[in-house]
Amino acid sequence: MCRWMAYMGDPIRADELLYRPVHSIIDQSLHAELTGFTTNGDGFGIGWYGDGAVPAVYKSVHPAWNDENLREVARQVRTPLLFAHVRASSGTPVQRSNCHPFRHGNWLFMHNGGIADFHKVKHDLVMAVDPGLYPDIEGSTDTETLFFLALTFGLTDNPPQAVARAVGLVEKVGRNRGVEYPIHMTVATTDGESLWLFRYSSEKATSSLFFSTDVEQLRQLHPELDVLDRLGLDARFIVSEPLRDLPGAWNEVPEGSWGRVRPGIHETQSFQPITD
Repeated sequence: MCRWMAYMGDPIRADELLYRPVHSIIDQSLHAELTGFTTNGDGFGIGWYGDGAVPAVYKSVHPAWNDENLREVARQVRTPLLFAHVRASSGTPVQRSNCHPFRHGNWLFMHNGGIADFHKVKHDLVMAVDPGLYPDIEGSTDTETLFFLALTFGLTDNPPQAVARAVGLVEKVGRNRGVEYPIHMTVATTDGESLWLFRYSSEKATSSLFFSTDVEQLRQLHPELDVLDRLGLDARFIVSEPLRDLPGAWNEVPEGSWGRVRPGIHETQSFQPITD
């Protein structure tokens, strides 16, 4: 299982998000706690939004904790929306095109979990991707396939419905192929304006996912943390594991749910796959 984090709020330097927290995403690449994979060293990636609508991505197959170029880049990137992901491969090759986050147009997508027995269902799932989108698939991961299925089913218009239809197809194909629990996922996706998150698994025992509470409340709880003074009231973190053990700082995303985050809007609703 991989680890990921997403930040949305006032522009902040990427190294403040990637390296400064006590249990940062870089620390989690070596010392993950809430997963069966302690080390996530099969590559990493970050994606961020700057002046234009299309996000930038930086990916590498090196372990995140040992990439000096990432430190150099992170010192100079200032962004209101950052995705970061450290990978533990579930069987597909360790190569740059398989590192998260995945990008298509102005969209980013990253995932922790997997499509079970992907080799059994890959053909059926890939063939369901819109022919106009298929040439843009670069790698061989189950995550990129899930992303392009969501795009096929209308991610750019209605993300919750599109992901529900993509997951419904994965479950249908998987069970037709004898897979008992076809999918396990925590997902984040964004168009640069809103951030959507999903927590769902066929076995109803999904990996951990947390979101930060109101920044003003955090300031009152923890006045010793001056970094909180530099974040606006709408700043939010979504993380596989809390970045620091602060009482009252984190809420667990409910099992089988999706959420949306954007300035002034923070909502969570029940998630159910849609099978056509």
